[in-house]
Amino acid sequence: MKNFKTLLLIAVFTLGVGGVANAQKMGHIDFEKLVAEMPQTKQLKLDIEKLGKTYQDEIEGMAKKLDTKMKKYTAEQAAQTEEINKMRAQEVQQENARYEQLRQTAYQEMQKKQASGLQPIIEKAQKAIDEVAASKSILYVLDASVGKGLLVSKGEDLFAAVKTKLGF
Repeated sequence: MKNFKTLLLIAVFTLGVGGVANAQKMGHIDFEKLVAEMPQTKQLKLDIEKLGKTYQDEIEGMAKKLDTKMKKYTAEQAAQTEEINKMRAQEVQQENARYEQLRQTAYQEMQKKQASGLQPIIEKAQKAIDEVAASKSILYVLDASVGKGLLVSKGEDLFAAVKTKLGF
């Protein structure tokens, strides 16, 4: 009788633990795809392209002026004194340095704008995922976009529900 109670207790405990393990639902979502499809991301991309075009026009204009000046100075080099040629060479070097500085600044500004623009978008997506997972009693959500390494996707795909939550 005592053995029977012990076996019954072990069986109940084992089934109870198994039931708890089954209650831990899992889901997955392609986070990169979600963020890429968000309207805010598309708008950010357009803004960055517009900024890039502005910088590109400015950089190309500066490059043309520098090229024109270098051709003029090269053509006039034989007719000028050595002192004037040295001054002109120094002037071209300074303008070339400003050109390179503008290119670096443009790149850095575009990177900064992208990073600062993406941060609130990522936070919004993460919040929506958290809310959808909580509403569906999902404890673990895997990112299916990480190396596309999701081998088994028996959990629930939250992509459509999160898109609906975000309103797109």
